[in-house]
Order: sequence, then structure tokens, then C-alpha cells
Amino acid sequence: MTHQPIATLAKVAAAALAVAALPAIAADWKPSRPVEFIVTAGPGGGTDQFARVVQSVVQKYKLMPVPVVVSNKSGGAGTEGLISAKAAKGDPHKLVFSTNLAYLMPMITKVGYSIDDVTPVAIMAADEFILWSNAEGPYKSAKDLIAAAKAKNGSFKMGGAQSKDTDHILTRQIEKATGVSVTYVPFKSGGEVAVQLAGGHVEANTNNPSENISHWRAGKVRPLCVFAKQRLPMKDKVAGDMSWNDIPTCKEQGIAIEEFRMPRTVWAMGDITPEQSAYFGKVMAQVREKPEFKDWLQKGLQSDMFVTGTELARYIANDKANHKVQFSQDGWLLKD
Repeated sequence: MTHQPIATLAKVAAAALAVAALPAIAADWKPSRPVEFIVTAGPGGGTDQFARVVQSVVQKYKLMPVPVVVSNKSGGAGTEGLISAKAAKGDPHKLVFSTNLAYLMPMITKVGYSIDDVTPVAIMAADEFILWSNAEGPYKSAKDLIAAAKAKNGSFKMGGAQSKDTDHILTRQIEKATGVSVTYVPFKSGGEVAVQLAGGHVEANTNNPSENISHWRAGKVRPLCVFAKQRLPMKDKVAGDMSWNDIPTCKEQGIAIEEFRMPRTVWAMGDITPEQSAYFGKVMAQVREKPEFKDWLQKGLQSDMFVTGTELARYIANDKANHKVQFSQDGWLLKD
């Protein structure tokens, strides 16, 4: 499979130039029929919530002159939505809501699309990730868990959402950083993984906060460390006498991973005009300033990460390069 980062950079640079010319350009083009938000996940999941909060903000504040409809296309680990985008080339009335898996999946799986089949619009937020254990298990800290995993020598069960998905990528990083070997058990979603951990069917998972919070409050799971440069800032009590801020960073616990986050991405169709791409970039910039979107960030414990234009092109190129090293080491990388 051939990748074309130069083409992607050129497309994003063109969009960035169009953004620089706003607001004059924005007045030249607006959607003339309903805009479809294609969600690369099933109803109720994190990506679905992401798209629907953007939809609600757009409609409440009339940020577009047309209705917005949400459709879920979750097949093939979310690749169905991007394959449908490939078929809608040139249509400026569709947007895809995804994560960094939009451009990582073509590196490791034959997915039927290239990332150059869509136009990057924005990163709107980034999910944090936490290492969790079952509350009734013997692990009181990440150090305890890693020691136990080493002793079990491969039989330690780490749950995650699908094979070669974000959770699996992070699990492999944990193995490399600590020297442990685990058995990775894939499930259909982060919500299902949370249930499996709460029931003691796996020994740990790496869910983001929103997926495990209800089980933490119910006393079924225990947060051990967060894969962030600093502790989470929220100090209100969440479960018992613990707040998010009480969770140590994984680096504090001896796991040499400074940060692991999953960006939430928005894509337009391929071959739309720079003016059309710039229009949607402006809309997303307006969305992120509204209190409803900020409230969603706070409730889901996502970081406020907003990236567009040439900076977005650089981010994608760097993220692909970093993951290419890992995928090559793990034998996941597809040959060109």
C-alpha cells in the first residue's frame, strides 16, 4: 500500500491558506443542503458522543444554514465510514468524525481507502487514558500490577477494544516500557471492556476515563495511573475520597510512557475546494468556544486540543511516523 504524505500536506496547506483569507471566503460558500456527520463508531460510544455534541452546538447556535444529520457507520473498526467517504469524493455536504485511527488503520490493515481520500479539517479534542484494575484484585498500584504481570509471564489478561486498536497499541507500549508480556483480550468496544473488568474476567484495561467512571463510582474498578505528563487537574471527589487529581501519572509509577492520548478528528471529503474546507474549519473553531462543547470536554475528561491547517498536517505526519516505528517492530506494518 502506498502512502502520500506530501499530497496530504499540500491539501492541508491549501486549506490553511483559505482559512487565512476568512471571513471573505466563508461568505462565498455555504452548504446548500443538509450536512451529514458520518460517525465511524456505533451509537453511544465516544466518537458518537463527539459528533452529536458538535451537531447540537451547530444547530443551537445556527452555525450552519442547513440541518445536520448523524449517521453511524461502525463496520470494520470504523473503516466503513471512511470507505463511504471515498465514494463521496468531492461532496462538500459530508463530514467524517473519527480518531487518529483514520490514518493509522491504513498502515496496518487493508481497509479499502487511503487517508488521501479525505481532507483533514481539525482535531477537536484528545482522550486521556488510564490503567485500571479490578477493585477486588490484589493490585493497589501500577507497580503492583506490573510486578504481577512479570510473575505471570504471559498469562496476565489485559482487555481492550478490538485488535490493533488504540488499546492494543497502548498495551504494546506498556509491554515494551516495562519488559512484561501479557495476553491481550479484544472486545467489541471500550464499554464492553469496562464491564468485563468490573466482572473480573480480565485483570486490567486501559480505558479512557468516561468509559470506566460508572464502574469506578460503583466500587468495581480501581484507577492505577494516567498516561499523561501531569496529573489530571480535576480535584472534585469522584469515587469515595478520590478525585481524578489523586491518580498518579504512569511515569510516577515507573512506567516509562510520558503521554498517550487519542485525538478526535474531523474530516471532509476528498477533492473539495479550499473554500469549502475552510468553511468547516471555521465552524469547528466556533463550536469549540461554546459552553456546551467545553462542558462535554469536562465531563468526558478530554483535553482541549484544537489543531487545524499546516499544524494539523505536521501533527498527522509526526504521529504516523512515530506509530510506523512501533508497527514495524510489532510486525503489524503493511508492506507498500
